[in-house]
Amino acid sequence: MKQLSVIIVNYNVRHFLELCLRSVQAAIGTIDAEIIVVDNDSPDDSCAMMQRLFPEVILIANKKNVGFSTANNQGVEKAQGTYVCILNPDTVVGEDTFKKLLVFASQTSQMGAVGTRLVDGTGRFLPESKRNLPTPKIAFQKIFGSGTSYYVDDLSQDAIGKVTILVGAFMFLKRSVYIEVKGFDEQYFMYGEDIDLSYTIVKTGYQNYYFGETTTLHYKGESTSKDATYRKRFYDAMRIFYHKHFNNNTVEALVVRIGLWFATLSRKRTPTLPIEQPKHYVMITDDERLIKLVSKSIDAPVKKVIDIHEEIEGTEVFLDAGSISYARCIALISESEKKGVTFKIIPKNTTFAIGSNSREGRGEVLHF
Repeated sequence: MKQLSVIIVNYNVRHFLELCLRSVQAAIGTIDAEIIVVDNDSPDDSCAMMQRLFPEVILIANKKNVGFSTANNQGVEKAQGTYVCILNPDTVVGEDTFKKLLVFASQTSQMGAVGTRLVDGTGRFLPESKRNLPTPKIAFQKIFGSGTSYYVDDLSQDAIGKVTILVGAFMFLKRSVYIEVKGFDEQYFMYGEDIDLSYTIVKTGYQNYYFGETTTLHYKGESTSKDATYRKRFYDAMRIFYHKHFNNNTVEALVVRIGLWFATLSRKRTPTLPIEQPKHYVMITDDERLIKLVSKSIDAPVKKVIDIHEEIEGTEVFLDAGSISYARCIALISESEKKGVTFKIIPKNTTFAIGSNSREGRGEVLHF
């Protein structure tokens, strides 16, 4: 039996997956752990990359896209860890993340699932890291623009505290608890399954926690596009949730269904705002060769720096994960949210960089 199994369900985000895996490998270096990737028939070369670069990682290559819930259940069934971590492929974890969570778990009775502080690629805190139960009343308010009760705002970002709902991008729990509650409900293809699992864990008698003493970078939205298909799947998922958990309240359930139906019809995709080209480029690295490669690729000078305290708005910062830790990369991005500085992480031993320069846009992969 291992201490930990990290389960990553992947679909068509090959470079994000590689960055994620390299950060996870750094985080489990002193832990008896395994990594399991379940690929949902990605049309890119995710599986070939895995077999070539990560032969020690367990790969389950599905022949069709079976959805997030089913794929995670496949991974947990294969897992040998006392604990499992459900992790999105478009995330980056710090080297101390799993160590801290294992200590917390050993000291916490009746622990259900635990989630970390999440930030996006611009360093913005993601409030879905800690949510209240979306009762029909709260969900109806959220649908029509008032999300004040949807998130746990009375718990600070860096605190540890009890919550009801966590996000599926990062969920850490005992494998025995996952098995006891029968894992993710496979009625959900994508979206809503994390709400359902979180609530089912609480209803079974366990307590979920938000753990703000470690931060996970989540390039939110990279695995999916927020198009009409996304909206339909999301609202269909919420219909399943309310039918399953609130169907005994006919009036409230009907109101929510009407609201969901209306939102499906009326909600339009927010246009992606244009991204300004960076004015300056710097890199935190010990590798002079890397500076030359990136400079040639972007056709602009890149200056080596030790830190970014003096960097001005409009600067793009390349973070060489071969020279600084992933935890430091995450901290720099998180601390610089409002400084007008953007970031790209260069995973160790690679020739590409990943970053997100816009809250509205998707992450970008730069090859050099």
